[in-house]
Order: sequence, then structure tokens, then C-alpha cells
Amino acid sequence: MPDVLKAIKNVVQSLLDEEPKSPLHVGEVMSYWLFLALCAETQVQTEAGINSTTDPELRKALHEAVEMFKSQKEQLTAFLRLEGVPLPPTSESKPISDPNSVPFGVKLTDKELANSLKKKISMAITNCANASAQIIRNDVGIMWGKFLQEHITFLITFKSQMRKRGWLNAPPPYHPAGSPNSGR
Repeated sequence: MPDVLKAIKNVVQSLLDEEPKSPLHVGEVMSYWLFLALCAETQVQTEAGINSTTDPELRKALHEAVEMFKSQKEQLTAFLRLEGVPLPPTSESKPISDPNSVPFGVKLTDKELANSLKKKISMAITNCANASAQIIRNDVGIMWGKFLQEHITFLITFKSQMRKRGWLNAPPPYHPAGSPNSGR
């Protein structure tokens, strides 16, 4: 049976190869620049989270997030350099340290770490979707689509883990007037 996804990828790639590469417009540059800063800072903050928790499941999820952001940061950096765009200033990676040596007044709880990462991933998803709506070049759109898919996939899995552990902060349920649960 033919691989449908591979066939679609080949068709899209042939269209991209034939498309003239116009310069990035201001909106595309701004979106990439801001997203690169978000990736770099979230990577560093998530590394600090790894240094703050002893929970093996959370550490694994944080490591996966660091690798995702690091990969996206490297792809964006290479792309922006190729396009001649100056890079945003970013923080250095955090060295590995002992989570048990972090003082309690500084140490975030596992729930705080998980919800902080969830918020940053949600911000990344919003940024990817907004940037995708502004693109002119298809190669740029493909990159945004890839990043969006990576973040959504990560977040779906991570929210399930958070829910299972009782870490998911959620607003109260909404029951419209007249519904069986509204009490009115």
C-alpha cells in the first residue's frame, strides 16, 4: 500500500522547490524573532525546573520539553541567520544540579512547575497559530505547522499526566441557566 503521507509530503516539497523565495515580511520576522526568544527562555526555565524536582515522571516530561524547545531554537536560529535576521539575546543553559539542594523558599512545587510549563506551551501554540495566519511563504508556513504540531502533541500528553497527578489548574465548570446542573 502506498504511503499517503509520504506522497503528500513529496507534492508539497515539489511546490516549495518551485516557489520563488521572496524576502520575509516584517510580520514573519517579528513572529520568528519573538518565538525564538520564547523557545530560548522556556528552555532555560524548564532546565531550572528539572533542577528543582525529584519526581521521575515530571523530570521526564521536562526533559522532553527542553529537547523540543532546543530543537526548535536551533532550527529557528539557522533559518534566521540564513535570512539575515539578527537574533534576540537569550539566556545561557542551566547546568545540572541536585534538586535536593534547592532551598524550600526558592523551590517551586511539582504542580507549579507543571502549570508553568503548560502555560508556556499554550503561549507557544498561540504564537504558532497567529504566525501561521500571517505568512506569505510556504516554507515558512511548513515550519510553523511543524512547530504547532509538536507543541499540541506534547501538551495533549502532558495535560493527561497533569490531570492524573492532580496538578491541572482549571477554571470552574460552567453550567448555563436551564441546564440540568445549573441549580436554577
